[in-house]
Amino acid sequence: MARKIIIGNWKMNPLSLRQAEDLFRSIQKSASSKTKINTIICSPFLYLEKLKKLSKKVLVGSQDVFYEEKGAYTGEISAEMLKDIGVKYVIIGHSERRAMGESNIDINKKIKMALSFGLTIILCVGEHERDESHEYLNFIKTQIEECLKGIVKSFLPKIIIAYEPVWAIGRNAVREATPKEFLEISIFIRKILSDKFGAKAIEKTKVIYGGSVNPKNTADFLKEGETDGFLVGRDSLDPEKFGEIINITENI
Repeated sequence: MARKIIIGNWKMNPLSLRQAEDLFRSIQKSASSKTKINTIICSPFLYLEKLKKLSKKVLVGSQDVFYEEKGAYTGEISAEMLKDIGVKYVIIGHSERRAMGESNIDINKKIKMALSFGLTIILCVGEHERDESHEYLNFIKTQIEECLKGIVKSFLPKIIIAYEPVWAIGRNAVREATPKEFLEISIFIRKILSDKFGAKAIEKTKVIYGGSVNPKNTADFLKEGETDGFLVGRDSLDPEKFGEIINITENI
């Protein structure tokens, strides 16, 4: 049975290295003995090298990467820099990055650059709202097709799709997404990938859920939603809640 993946996206938190190390160690206690899941922490870049040295069991990932190899790009982080410090995963196309103007074209270039340095991509897709005419499905299809334009199928094992319904996330959430809604979308995503790359090529592709994941909805998304894992935001900063998510996933 394939391992589930649990990714903690710390965003711009915590505010000190010491706090980051303490949080990471607490998460490590919950994750280190697990055999059915892979746990990945995507911390601010400044902490990645230090955190990586704390555990071989809990992996680290970056929250973003730039699409050029090097040069006059103030404030950016290259794929080679990430590889050099031992980072193996990178989130690309998160809704918060898209809200700041990142386009599907930008994301496509980032994916190609990250893949060229052997990084595994966590590609975020998802609609801002649901409409009765189901136009949101075309929106997601366009995201996937444009973000993966020019990617050959041999790279698919290095790409994880994280579905994050923007309308169900954070303080402005309209409501929570349901496991049934996620299952329908994950089937739809797999159909898009199958049409593009072939059914056999996507057999090992993981589609995970990333919409306000918490201990209360974890089991339902695993059982009813059949998710391959989770992209956890706010609750990844709470070692007790994140530990619950890890334990529930391990035991289902």
